[in-house]
Amino acid sequence: MTPSRILIVDDEEDICSTLADFLGEKGYEIFTATSGEEALRLVKEVRPHLVLLDIRMPGMDGIEVLRRIRGLDQEAGIIMITAFHDIDIAQEALKLGASDFVTKPLEMSYLEESVRVKIRAMLA
Repeated sequence: MTPSRILIVDDEEDICSTLADFLGEKGYEIFTATSGEEALRLVKEVRPHLVLLDIRMPGMDGIEVLRRIRGLDQEAGIIMITAFHDIDIAQEALKLGASDFVTKPLEMSYLEESVRVKIRAMLA
């Protein structure tokens, strides 16, 4: 069985690296992007099962990336990540099809469980 593909999108390379290491050790195939444009290219190329998507990024923000991902792929699970707790943005992200919303600093055990549940639902 091929591993589930996860795309991590965050303009902070340290966050991408930390999450990639953590989830890669759990057996997932990991791809990373540090911009919205790069994320959209990878969505087209690798068709991830799940996207971990930062909301606040320079250039194209995570909400716009989410909109565009939904135009390319209605099935991919999307977990939004942010350092800022903003209920309006969270509601908009959920309305656009995000399945979860987590804040930094990330609680890795919660993130791991959320990823596992979302991947299982996608592959069911």
